[in-house]
Amino acid sequence: MVVKADVQLDAKGLACPMPIVKTKKAMNELVEGQVLEVQATDKGSKADLAAWANTVGHQYIGTSEVGDILFHYIRKCNLETSEQAEQTFEATISNEEILHRAGLILDVREEAEYAFGHVPGAKSIPMGDLEARMKELDMNQEIYVICRTGTRSDMAATMLAKAGFKNVYNVLPGMLGWTGELTKEL
Repeated sequence: MVVKADVQLDAKGLACPMPIVKTKKAMNELVEGQVLEVQATDKGSKADLAAWANTVGHQYIGTSEVGDILFHYIRKCNLETSEQAEQTFEATISNEEILHRAGLILDVREEAEYAFGHVPGAKSIPMGDLEARMKELDMNQEIYVICRTGTRSDMAATMLAKAGFKNVYNVLPGMLGWTGELTKEL
């Protein structure tokens, strides 16, 4: 699977610290939630970009390698609004509980996040596509909505409930707390 990114940055042939310098500049141009693909050849960029993203509050999704090129994926985050937002959807379920239930696990993270690791059998519908793709879901089935931290899934669960879905649960704490098996689609 090809990972979908909103913006690509060519940092091939550049050595430390230039991939980080260019990445920082590119991230300033993105809006929250967009994914940046950084193409680099500096092997040190693997550790450098992950550490930088975590330090400044962006989500380092992962890296894939094709030949000598490293493809890094970073999602722009604003910790104050997206990672620590108050949960408002009342029906919640824990990561562990969904393993013993027969409903649909709906992953509302971006395609790149899903590709780098998701709950086996989960259906991917990114939050931004959910309203247009609700018809793909069974209104009578239990739906366990999961994202990275529980924030996007909280909004998605609210959206589904307002559309008439009755058996919707927000999975907490989300993929950050997931310790079970992961499926990757790279």
